[in-house]
Amino acid sequence: MSSPKTILEPARTFGELKQSGYQSISVKDELRANLIKKLRAGEKLFRGIVGYDETVIPQLVNAILAKHNVILLGLRGQAKSRIIRQLTELLNDEIPIVAGSEVNDDPFHPISAYGRQTLAVHGDSTHIDWVGRDSRFVEKLATPDVTIADIIGDVDPIKAAKGGHLLSDELTIHYGLLPRANRCIFNIMQEGDVQIKGYPVRLPLDVMLIFSANPEDYTARGKIITPLKDRIGTEIMTHYPAELQTAVEITRQEAWVSRAGLEDADGSALPLNIPEFIRELVEQIAFEARDDSRVDKHSGVSQRMPITVIESLLSNAERRALLTDEQQIVPRISDIYAAIPSMTGKMELEYEGEQIGASRIAKDLIKRAAGEIFEGYFVGIDFAQTVQWFEQGNNLRLADTASAQECRTLLDAVPELIDASVIPFDFKESDTLQLVAACEFVLEGLYAENKISRNEEGGYTAVTKAKKDRRGMIYDDLTETGKYS
Repeated sequence: MSSPKTILEPARTFGELKQSGYQSISVKDELRANLIKKLRAGEKLFRGIVGYDETVIPQLVNAILAKHNVILLGLRGQAKSRIIRQLTELLNDEIPIVAGSEVNDDPFHPISAYGRQTLAVHGDSTHIDWVGRDSRFVEKLATPDVTIADIIGDVDPIKAAKGGHLLSDELTIHYGLLPRANRCIFNIMQEGDVQIKGYPVRLPLDVMLIFSANPEDYTARGKIITPLKDRIGTEIMTHYPAELQTAVEITRQEAWVSRAGLEDADGSALPLNIPEFIRELVEQIAFEARDDSRVDKHSGVSQRMPITVIESLLSNAERRALLTDEQQIVPRISDIYAAIPSMTGKMELEYEGEQIGASRIAKDLIKRAAGEIFEGYFVGIDFAQTVQWFEQGNNLRLADTASAQECRTLLDAVPELIDASVIPFDFKESDTLQLVAACEFVLEGLYAENKISRNEEGGYTAVTKAKKDRRGMIYDDLTETGKYS
């Protein structure tokens, strides 16, 4: 007598499926049931989504519990697609379909002629296939080249000829993306059933519909077409991070900072230390850009900007470590300026911004962001002697390729700068790399407060040798040459 099976094999025929006690439910009921299980178990929903715990996630949970179709509205870079794709985690591991069905026919409720005829001919012997949850998400970008045939389907003359069918036979239909998404999650609206090419073929599709859109998809009135929205159960507005630390956490999670291939003489990877004020300053740049009248509000400033800026400034610091043979990678302010090419492509500018230029606006944003973050770290700390040193005609240039030791030698000449720069931080003055980063942060903060000036080459000088434009931006006074840098 053979031993009993310890692992249940999935049913391979319709008869076995019925004997197993399997019951089919709609995809929305499936999502709802699995969501309820996760909520009762206290499981984390939507991994990697930060900053939406009190806003977007509760609204989306409510929509799924209500079995609504959903639209996520928001500007670029607000994790809309990531949220949508994670909905598959609320589906069952597998569902049974009539083997060979193009539209995932439920053996208990087939919707296509193929499914109905197959079951009628073979009955309980009908073969069953199993479809995994990852295959049950269908995504289609709404571009102008999309046709009705792509989404719904069309009559296929070749299929009719090969099968010997009349063109009026339902078996001649080539199904589009939507019918093929039956019992799946899909992102396009429909009326509840589908009619193909005028034929009286009704497919009562079982689909969970979820959309994402940003203002660039809206009508000229700034709204999505009303008849479309009327067929969507829940509208959820996404948003950029409201708090700086939330933005820091997102970028820390998403940015590629674990660099391989850069080792010391012993073969060990060089340690990486990104100062917290550098992370905060990068995020503040995005906050400043979103509030800047010269940046297009309808396009927004994606959270991808600080992510790419962190990656680029780290690459500049990495390059410096290779050139100077330093045994640690510590980014500093000059590396943020080196990452400007990662900012300019992430901002859509208004007319005034286009006239000024993306690079110049990026530098202005760095300056304003530095002022905000500097004030938080050094409130109440006086740098009068440092400012006076510059007013006496001295200047200081910290090149982004200069080693920390070279910069330390230059910084030693500036009164009280080093002593005051370490006050808010927990490292010692002997940590040269972090010290240089902190001192450069202070100099940028003093520049942001218009107490000293900064030229295009990264040199800091007295503010009295500079002129301001109407926005308060400071440029070197090169009157002798008849121009400004």
